[in-house]
Amino acid sequence: MIIEAILKINPNAEVSVNGEDINSIEWHNGTTPISVSDIQAKMVELPTAEEKAAARENLKASAKAKLIAGQPLTEEEADTIVL
Repeated sequence: MIIEAILKINPNAEVSVNGEDINSIEWHNGTTPISVSDIQAKMVELPTAEEKAAARENLKASAKAKLIAGQPLTEEEADTIVL
């Protein structure tokens, strides 16, 4: 989740971290470091694993309902079926 938060702040960041130890962040190839407090704030904004799973299940249900009704799917809905 640490790297996910970093990449939400700076999509071009090159970074590594040891497990989920926020104090073990290593910045690579001249990436400007992001403060721990900024990373922690972004982590709070990110959806939890449970929220992600629920959102995916909702998309799958929506895709199924649309297929049954003969309606077009969004790309995101289609991805739940074929990926």
